[in-house]
Amino acid sequence: MPSYGIDTSVLVRLLTGSPPADFQATVAKLTALRSKHAVPILATNIVIAEAYAVVQHHYGVSKEEARRALRSVLTSGLIEPAAGVSVLDALDAAKEPGLTDRLILIEHAQLGAVLLTHDRKLAGQKGAQRL
Repeated sequence: MPSYGIDTSVLVRLLTGSPPADFQATVAKLTALRSKHAVPILATNIVIAEAYAVVQHHYGVSKEEARRALRSVLTSGLIEPAAGVSVLDALDAAKEPGLTDRLILIEHAQLGAVLLTHDRKLAGQKGAQRL
């Protein structure tokens, strides 16, 4: 049974609902794929980080709104974060370090690696160390 992952263009479409015809087709195709194969459709950390930046830059969405929309899409049952629930926790964290830094930290943790950084706020997180 194959597994599936989406790219940034798909996640942005799900976040924005724009253009409407493409959004509806995307939802229909993902729903059919998910029900046919009964496997998760995954969004990786890089896709989530890119979509987060895209909706802010190109659609004028605030950071808070972008995090809220990502959480909604990633818990909708249609797609889910490849890195699991830790991504949802990162979306809920409203203080520094930011979402992208938290996603980088999650990825390193999954690799069993300590994240080395010059960023003081990021270095204060479990699994990170100031270089």
